[in-house]
Amino acid sequence: MLKKYLDIGKIVGVHGLRGDVKVEPWCDSAEFLCNFKTLYNKDGSQCLEVKFSKIHKRIVIISFKGIDTIEQASKLIGKVLYINREDAKLSEDTYFIQDIIGLSVIDYDTKKKYGRVTNVLKTGANDVYQILSDSGKEYLIPVIDSVVLEIDILGESIYIRPIKGIFEDED
Repeated sequence: MLKKYLDIGKIVGVHGLRGDVKVEPWCDSAEFLCNFKTLYNKDGSQCLEVKFSKIHKRIVIISFKGIDTIEQASKLIGKVLYINREDAKLSEDTYFIQDIIGLSVIDYDTKKKYGRVTNVLKTGANDVYQILSDSGKEYLIPVIDSVVLEIDILGESIYIRPIKGIFEDED
């Protein structure tokens, strides 16, 4: 089941004296975080309305409605911020990492199950899925079109056509 609220960043400090906070983005880009007008706690029971947000170096400066002093902002340090999945607009073939982790990795041709995704590594050129097999072995799968053929989030599966050497040591 897909989670309704997804973590997107963490408040790591205050900025200035007017209650602005510094947020470390946990998404592909700081720009993506700036698209949201409402941020939540983990279960969505509390929300913070964004007055404005802007990018500063590798962090996002956010001003929330009702947080107007450095003292109020200081109380937010360490809090994880969440978005409502329904507020996010993703392009086709783009997924939340939280939805990828835990998916079964299956051979497209033979239907053999290789394991489950335990992590998504950002390498710059392409992502890499870290896979843990049922026997406890770890494998790395490059997320490129020739290897990852289909991602079925609702079916909890990723279908791949592995390249030589990924799963077996070959001479």
